[in-house]
Amino acid sequence: MQGFIINIKKVKDEDLIVSILSLDKVYTLYRFYGARHSILNIGYKIDFEIDTNVKGSIHRLKDVMQLGFSWMGNYEKMYAWQRFLKLFYPHLKDVEHIEPFYFELLNDLITKISKQNSKRALLEGYIKILEYEGRLHCEHTCLLCENQITENISLVRGFLPTHPKCSYSKSFDSNHIQELFNEKSAINLTDDEVDYLWNIILQGL
Repeated sequence: MQGFIINIKKVKDEDLIVSILSLDKVYTLYRFYGARHSILNIGYKIDFEIDTNVKGSIHRLKDVMQLGFSWMGNYEKMYAWQRFLKLFYPHLKDVEHIEPFYFELLNDLITKISKQNSKRALLEGYIKILEYEGRLHCEHTCLLCENQITENISLVRGFLPTHPKCSYSKSFDSNHIQELFNEKSAINLTDDEVDYLWNIILQGL
């Protein structure tokens, strides 16, 4: 089966506990250390098998093969990708069985990142997550004062909308944010605006 590594924890003697997001489940597996084993890292897409014939509560990860993508050698893209993938572990850590949405989204993002700026692609992917989970607030009502936002808008964690004066946050053109939410497109946002929104995402999915 295939999956994305979303967390790695070192244990005794260089062994690892690896969390993998697959098509329909988040697996937590034990990987014994060995010179012949492939290197594992957060963000890697792998093909793997599970050895259930072991004692204890955690199954063993075996027969791992890395499934590379064209931009893995691009430090900037890979760094952003790994930071994004790492956010899935706390977001899904209490969930065992999941819908294929998350795996398919990450597969789509691999293609998008090969063609465009990584932060823009991941920002658009995050909007899809918010929409899928029912957390995308397209009705622009301020989180803090509960009044309608009619002019410029600010976004806080989870991309919840506020008035700039209420949250003392960066101001965005409401039309550009509406386009981001409705069309899942960051094309009209400046690089500085994308960086600002990226830092909000890094606070947690």
